[in-house]
Amino acid sequence: MTGTCAGKVALVTGGASGIGRASAVALAREGARVLVADIVDCAETVAAISAAGGDARACRVDVADEASVDAMVADAVAAWGRLDIAFNNAGVGGVLTRTADYPVADWHKVIAVNLTGVWLCMKAELKQMLAQGQGGSIINTASVAGLVGLGWAPAYSAAKHGVVGLTKNAAIEYARHNIRVNAVCPGAVHTGMTAAADQERPGFLDNLAKQEPMARVAAPEEIASAVVWLASDGASFTTGLAMAVDGGLVAR
Repeated sequence: MTGTCAGKVALVTGGASGIGRASAVALAREGARVLVADIVDCAETVAAISAAGGDARACRVDVADEASVDAMVADAVAAWGRLDIAFNNAGVGGVLTRTADYPVADWHKVIAVNLTGVWLCMKAELKQMLAQGQGGSIINTASVAGLVGLGWAPAYSAAKHGVVGLTKNAAIEYARHNIRVNAVCPGAVHTGMTAAADQERPGFLDNLAKQEPMARVAAPEEIASAVVWLASDGASFTTGLAMAVDGGLVAR
């Protein structure tokens, strides 16, 4: 397949659904060979890529476990000999409650997956890209909750602010190795995570849509388009960016 990512090898965490699935499909459509990784089965995403003529394989990963993450990167290299693009997207939402009422166990889980998990993935990916000596592109999923305070999600917000900081820090450290590190910061998106939040707090998605200048919630494919651009050579001079893809929410 030809496209902006032709000949490149990509991995996508959280690839079983939502933004991860949309991004894996989009990267494959642009010519990348894609390792689709998640803690749950990714067969549907791989099947969608294969049906469209792309090249993909599935991998189980727990991003909060270093050995599991290292094995994921090794799997991509074993399959295709290298790693050029990494989209660290796996995440959990956590409960919705005020800071003083937030359960400790939920705090640790959200931080472990959403922040430590991104760091562990970056560690393994950076080492592989450095060993190859030909650069690469890493994209992390942050959130508008990593740019501004939204309320009722202290662990999620803390983790996503941390992802933005990790992204900028690594961008500076590896710029001269031609490894670009950026983050996408989605606003409200129709995913399984936001659907669960809407079920927990009815009206959650409607309220988010009302806050958006565009007055709607995004489709996962709209975030995937930003991911593909950041992964491509079209973004060759872009690093350290926390890109809001949010319908104008943080422009207020």
